[in-house]
Amino acid sequence: MTNDRSGKQTAIVILNWNGRHYLERFLPSVEMYSQLPHVSVVVADNGSTDDSLAYLRKAHPRVRIVALDANYGFAEGYNQALQQVDAAYYVLLNSDVEVTEGWLPPLISMMEEKENIAACMPKIKSEERRDYFEHAGAAGGFIDKYGYAFCRGRLFDTVERDNGQYDEEAEIFWATGACCIVNAALFRQAGCFDGTFFAHMEEIDLCWRWKNAGYRIWYTPRSTVYHVGGGMLPQNSPFKTFLNYRNNLLMMYKNLPRRRRRRILMWRRCLDYVAGIHSLFGSISIMQPILKAHRDFGKMKTACKHTPPADTFPSCVYAKSIIYQYFIGKKKQFTHLNKDHFLQE
Repeated sequence: MTNDRSGKQTAIVILNWNGRHYLERFLPSVEMYSQLPHVSVVVADNGSTDDSLAYLRKAHPRVRIVALDANYGFAEGYNQALQQVDAAYYVLLNSDVEVTEGWLPPLISMMEEKENIAACMPKIKSEERRDYFEHAGAAGGFIDKYGYAFCRGRLFDTVERDNGQYDEEAEIFWATGACCIVNAALFRQAGCFDGTFFAHMEEIDLCWRWKNAGYRIWYTPRSTVYHVGGGMLPQNSPFKTFLNYRNNLLMMYKNLPRRRRRRILMWRRCLDYVAGIHSLFGSISIMQPILKAHRDFGKMKTACKHTPPADTFPSCVYAKSIIYQYFIGKKKQFTHLNKDHFLQE
């Protein structure tokens, strides 16, 4: 079912913070390739101090602006903005994403056609190396039993060339916040993003909550977008490292099966410290951000909101250690992993 048949409102919501250069570069493609009935484009400005708002009002008068009074981060910024947007579907789109002709109808169609679907994502490719997948999402996200995130098309820093190896629709564990479409009612029902995360991992946390509640997340190759990546926080940013490690611990604490949580978190702490010690022998140490992440997690975990999940993992969790498979087993691509190790319903 296509959008113009369903008549359901779809809002493309771009969260912006001091990203005038990205809006100037990529917003024209969003407007050009999203001119469909019942589709609107919204830019939620996260308290920018550059001239983003002036640029939008002059160059894109048809784009609705939701101006927030401060920088609330990715998670709470979207929470605040989406309270002011009335639609059946939200398309969460980073400002550093280039969309392509025909990108939107397949996403809406999948939301209409699949049962118990909460979110769907397109194929995410690199804006710079356009034959390759992009780190933040690639062809669909997964996690292993220790909470480490990876993708079809990207294991750790190994990013695959797109040779059509993931050109089939698939159920996945998480959809990237760089570009995904979500059911607005289920977004609110799940409690929205966890605002305490600020940025990073909030979309995986949300998808895990959906999975625990029995909903599904999908990937479709019929839609393709190109992502710059690292636009706000570069890969070697200590703050980004801190957020990734802290939020990953919080996400696990909230969503792991209760009877397994203590043991898995113990192993995860050990693995994190091993990663920090190993980094001391490289050019960039991540030990300090990791230590800070674990200290903050210890302070925050008792206050974090969570509903005790079932005693089992939901579907699409990789039941082995992706670290072992990648570094010891030398399995550098998703297709090298044993598909029987992914949990099924």
